[in-house]
Amino acid sequence: MDRPQLLYRIIEWLRAGYPDGVPQGDYIPLVALLRRQLSEDEVREVSSRLIRQSPPPPEPITKIDAAVAITKVTNELAHEDDIDRVRRRLESSGWPFDAPDQDRDEP
Repeated sequence: MDRPQLLYRIIEWLRAGYPDGVPQGDYIPLVALLRRQLSEDEVREVSSRLIRQSPPPPEPITKIDAAVAITKVTNELAHEDDIDRVRRRLESSGWPFDAPDQDRDEP
């Protein structure tokens, strides 16, 4: 489903639930349900920061590193799908990212 269609369906859903408009007291909880997503520019900025801060030779960047960088750029906690977008960008540039937990040896 494309974004305009999705947005249209969300607006129709809100209008059905609030036929007389959203009451003033419901704005904050309603907005809290909407999760911010990194823009493409922010994904590039986070990836660039991580590459600049990584020690040579290129050390794998960890999920924690990515989450901290996202938090510094957005002033919000990082979400798993945003970390994944940064990981994909780094890997497509040939930069190593830490292995998934299931691939690591057990201590």
